[in-house]
Amino acid sequence: MHVEASSSTSVASLRTMALAMLIMISSLFFHSSYASSNDFLRCLSASKPKQLLFAQSSPRFPSVLASSVRNPRFLTPWTARPLCIVTPTNASHAQAAVVCGRRHGVRLRVRSGGHDYEGLSYRSVRPGAAFAVVDLARLRSVRVTRGPPATAWVDSGATLGELYHAVGRASGRLAFPAGLCPTVGVGGHLSGGGFGMLLRKHGLAADHVVNAVLVDAKGRLLDRNSMGRDVFWAIRGGGGGGSFGIVLSWKVKLVPVPPTVTVFTVAKSVQEGAVDILAKWQEVAPALPDDLFVRVLVQGRVASFQSLYLGTCDALLPVMRHRFPALGVNRKHCKEMTWIQSVAYVYLGSGATVEDILNRTSAVDAVFSKATSDYVRRGISRDTWAEIFTRWLAKPDAGLMILDPYGGKIADMPESATPFPHRGGVLYNIQYMNFWEGANEEAARAGWVRDLYTFMEPHVSKNPRQAYANYKDLWLGENVVGAGAIRSFEAGRVWGEKYYKGNFRRLAMAKREIDPDDYFSNEQSIPPLAVQLILTNMAQVDRSY
Repeated sequence: MHVEASSSTSVASLRTMALAMLIMISSLFFHSSYASSNDFLRCLSASKPKQLLFAQSSPRFPSVLASSVRNPRFLTPWTARPLCIVTPTNASHAQAAVVCGRRHGVRLRVRSGGHDYEGLSYRSVRPGAAFAVVDLARLRSVRVTRGPPATAWVDSGATLGELYHAVGRASGRLAFPAGLCPTVGVGGHLSGGGFGMLLRKHGLAADHVVNAVLVDAKGRLLDRNSMGRDVFWAIRGGGGGGSFGIVLSWKVKLVPVPPTVTVFTVAKSVQEGAVDILAKWQEVAPALPDDLFVRVLVQGRVASFQSLYLGTCDALLPVMRHRFPALGVNRKHCKEMTWIQSVAYVYLGSGATVEDILNRTSAVDAVFSKATSDYVRRGISRDTWAEIFTRWLAKPDAGLMILDPYGGKIADMPESATPFPHRGGVLYNIQYMNFWEGANEEAARAGWVRDLYTFMEPHVSKNPRQAYANYKDLWLGENVVGAGAIRSFEAGRVWGEKYYKGNFRRLAMAKREIDPDDYFSNEQSIPPLAVQLILTNMAQVDRSY
């Protein structure tokens, strides 16, 4: 924290304020040793309809817990499960969960869609943890205003598919720039940043958030103005769903799209020149016109180039012939449609309808998975790509790599504009994923992800090696429980600076402002910046006078 002081008197004044804050935080400290799950459940039962509360003893508890779990790895008998699941239908229910939780020593985890890659929104990796889940699936309203300006209020429990569908029904000329998968919950997606096929034209989903409704750690209902500038900054990409409170709904700006867009998929095998084309893609894709997005799925010995162009095929073909002739795109590859139709087509394939994006489950929900991510700032050599294909992707237990190009609008904003810092200078994001169907395959399949990630270290971003917060990965580090505020912050930096770079410290300051005793916490939630660190900084300033 940088402190400007014109005299030793001002430093002394700041020290006094910080000491007062330390006393206040100490008086509010959360004593989990007094936790009483029975009292907590009784408190909840008295404050909300019983049909919205599912204790572990409830016959419906297993099905409610599993309802939006996307990775069955986290439904094993030895996984630490919540004491209960609360499914609020209005803000007062969420507020009551916070009040009861604070009163009886039970922390809360917040789930909006279950796509959390480590399942931290509904499970703990620490045996014996006393926590409950606030599942927002019943809060899924979407209210579109065509404007101008064109906006939408969307509840955190809605899926991206439900948001897209509502926008598409309101107007064929409006869209929202978020992720590809329609089953992702809006709350978690926005709280981590959120990017998809419109990222080069319109940037992140979180860049378009203009208001939000938050239940804080005191049970207060806050909006953009009452939560304050720093907290509003923090929830738009800083893990707001699991760190700063319960974000119930978001107001987002919608973006214009043309009446016709064009999609294509071109697959190239190694025999057809995939290595050379992929090496060329690295320099071409981030520099294409902003209307054109070309991503790559690399699996086995094939690279599939998948594109969305905001315009007609007639306008697209000259651009591809001039800028990326090696891919060989021609008219037979083009499929023209509306933007909302492209959402279904890109994710679900040919024959999918717009109504299909309302399905809240996906084909991979019953499949085990592991993923992690990287950022590339300098193109990877052709020889390295050849080795990736022959050494890694050819393995019998291999997974896949997904490459999303950056540049354009996402790079136009400074790193500090939102907590998401991966902007100017980034060529593309890499996601490494693997899938399997039984626990006996986990060592080999997850091991492939880990080993490839290790191999890639010389070829990706450094100091820190960066990662995307919405591809949560506990391999990057975990918070330290009960270790004191300073150590917790330092442990958080290990993983936090990979996700947020220099923005991590500001996030920790915002956390201290809204939740100083760290009620909303999990293995990778933002820790509050320790008051002791502020005092240390002030002492350093004092010594300079």
